[in-house]
Amino acid sequence: MKNPALVLPDAMKGIQNIYKAMYQGGVSPQILELVHLRASQINGCSACVFAGVEGAKKHGETDERLHAVAAWREAPFFTDEERAALDLTEAATRIADRSGKAVPDEIWDAAADHFNKEQLSAIILMIGLTNFFNRINTTIEEPAGASW
Repeated sequence: MKNPALVLPDAMKGIQNIYKAMYQGGVSPQILELVHLRASQINGCSACVFAGVEGAKKHGETDERLHAVAAWREAPFFTDEERAALDLTEAATRIADRSGKAVPDEIWDAAADHFNKEQLSAIILMIGLTNFFNRINTTIEEPAGASW
């Protein structure tokens, strides 16, 4: 099946507007791409992992760091700001894996120490949109490298 966001003509317009706003939220594109890549890795979306690596490289990301995103906690390549965004990404993506709060206070507080409300909004929107596309792409079995 063709991607549902392309089947319904007005869907992509709304998605594009969210992306535009997200990239104007004051977060570096590199962090947004790391967030996208990590959520896609967690969800096993090969199409989005592939797109995430390509997008990150376009924003100057290195192979060394991209290879380490799945093990970001152990890797020495990430700043405290990036770690806070990646931790928030994991918590918000794995909401079914815990009881209680979806995002524990210590994770939220660490993110809030590094990002203002506009920046947090951009990161949260990236997490949400990535999870949205991960679910679409895994449902329709979109292959890695597919072009729309």
